[in-house]
Formats: sequence, structure tokens, C-alpha cells
Amino acid sequence: MEETKVNMPLLGDALPELKVQSTHGPMNIPGDMKGKWFVLFSHPADFTPVCTTEFVAFQKRYEEFEKLGCKLIGMSIDQVFSHIKWVQWIKAELDVDIKFPIVAANDSVAMKLGMLHPGKGTNTVRAVFIVDPDSKVRLIMYYPQEVGRNMDEIVRSVKALQISDQQGAVAAGWPDNELIGDRIIMPPSTNQADAEKRMEKSDAFECFDWWFCHKPLEK
Repeated sequence: MEETKVNMPLLGDALPELKVQSTHGPMNIPGDMKGKWFVLFSHPADFTPVCTTEFVAFQKRYEEFEKLGCKLIGMSIDQVFSHIKWVQWIKAELDVDIKFPIVAANDSVAMKLGMLHPGKGTNTVRAVFIVDPDSKVRLIMYYPQEVGRNMDEIVRSVKALQISDQQGAVAAGWPDNELIGDRIIMPPSTNQADAEKRMEKSDAFECFDWWFCHKPLEK
């Protein structure tokens, strides 16, 4: 049996250029988002229960993403008129107004992003791409059709990426890590002199050892 190859951008790659139609009109992604963080996420199909819960959950956190300077873009291979009708249904029946655009992808667009997986038919899987202001893919998540996403983790990931760009690495479960809370992990020493200096008492940082030092989060 011939194996199906799934193409997808890797971390650090530029997001492929996509000229698409959306519920907010024509879009050029990532060109239209240049200089902004954004989350591009796909869903299997409109008018399905899990996807509906996800879109409501994303919208409930819309203001959080806006405060982070991060835009939301939904996507599936349904046509625009289906997206529009689904958004209208969510507003009428659930009293939730979806403010972000939903892209009408085709198989070509979905394949560029690795959203069509073997054994999943023609529906896109639940993919998440967090893209930075330089249009670089910084984080990728894939969920199967039967498991809805955790939107708080996506918000956390955007925050963590923005902070790591400015201050240093963040720990597991940040900002509630079991060892260091919301503190920031410093890059390890790269020479013996600096490693020995790290073990001296400092008001600026603390160390478990020279290779594991942490400092307060700059608010």
C-alpha cells in the first residue's frame, strides 16, 4: 500500500503563503498578519459539536489574545457560505458573536500545512500554528478529531513565547511550575569561569546548580 506523505512547516520555518477566502473577505496569510502574532487553527467541519465548543471557547478568550497583540484565524475546508451560516447559528442559538475570520481552505491549502492526515478522510485535523511577527512558525499542536483543544494552553503558549523572546526560557507548567513558580530560566553557562560565578550568592538570580539558574519574571 502506498504511504501518504504529509507535508507541514517545521518550527522556525516561514508559514507558507496562502491566498484564501474568509468570512472577513479575501486574505493573504501570513502577509496580512506581518508584524503581528497570530494563531491559525483548523477544525474538521462546521456544524459539528466539538468544533462548536472550540469556537465558543476561542471567542471567550478573544480579548485575552487581543491584549497579547495576537490575532485568531480559524480554518476548515468548508466553503465560506457554510462558515457564515455556522457563525450566524452560533450567534442566534448560543449568543456568542465570533469576531475572528474563518478561512475556507481547499485540499491544496490544507496539505501545505499538514492538516489532512491519513485515515481522517477529507476533513482537516485540529491543527494549531502559533506564528510570530516575522511570519515564523513558533509552535505546532495537532489534536485528533475526537478530542477538543485546551484554549488556556494556547493562550499560555503565546504568552510564554513572547516572554521567552525577551527574558529567557519558561519552565513546565509556567507560570505555576512546581520548582520555580513563574520565574525565568537563565541560559546555562558556556565556560568554566561563568559556571563558577553562577554558584556565588546573587540578589539577581538563584541556582540549583550552575546549569540550572533562574531569575524573577520582569512584569
